Amino acid sequence: MFGRRRKRKEEPGDAVEPTADETPDEAEVRRVKLEPAPRPDGPWDLSEVSKPGDGRVDLGGLFVPGVPGMELRVEVAGDSIVAATVVLKDSAIQLQAFAAPKREGIWAEVREEIADGITGQGGVIDEKEGSLGWELRAQVPVQLPDGKRGTQVVRFVGTDGPRWFLRGVISGQGAVQPQAAGLLEQIFRDTVVVRGEGPMAPRDPIVLKLPEDAQMVPDGVKKEQAPADSTAPTSRFAGGLDKLRRGPEISEVR
Repeated sequence: MFGRRRKRKEEPGDAVEPTADETPDEAEVRRVKLEPAPRPDGPWDLSEVSKPGDGRVDLGGLFVPGVPGMELRVEVAGDSIVAATVVLKDSAIQLQAFAAPKREGIWAEVREEIADGITGQGGVIDEKEGSLGWELRAQVPVQLPDGKRGTQVVRFVGTDGPRWFLRGVISGQGAVQPQAAGLLEQIFRDTVVVRGEGPMAPRDPIVLKLPEDAQMVPDGVKKEQAPADSTAPTSRFAGGLDKLRRGPEISEVR
């Protein structure tokens, strides 16, 4: 899901000079392998939450908080569900979790890779520290419905956890006006990641699942247009979640 890194910018606290017994390449590797930052406000590991299902939608690899008026969409890669997008009015946040090394964070590497991909396509990147830590605010080139070229403003946020990494992509007004993203940011903080105990290669996506009572509504089909003979009711989850539907993925630009 992510390309391998080439060269990472130094961050505050990184060692600048190699030690006497290190080559420059070894020093660069040491700078990249940073310990995950503390998470006093989340996102949470399953081991840190006693009742993850309270007020959250169980998607297997993620427990996503439910809030009034939100719509939950899922993104599918092949036969697997790999991401969930929470839509609130004119803003959205895509949530995707990945396996990570046990004692190393990968968000610093991933930020640079995403930035390289966007700038390589002619986009603009601004890396800054926000309310969720270091993030990328990007203007991504896109093709508009009329065929003309435009840009989409998005925010890439991320958190390193124990053997996992959670990425969020904020779009809509929450990206254009960060002060409008408070509820989306709280959803990100209150998400619970279920890494599992099985072996996974770093950066492999943590696969999600549909809740047992969920009905898949194709994107673009209104609730009242769903097949009349469908036996599964459209799910209404705790916290005011209106419906679960498959939606277009907010693509990672590589």
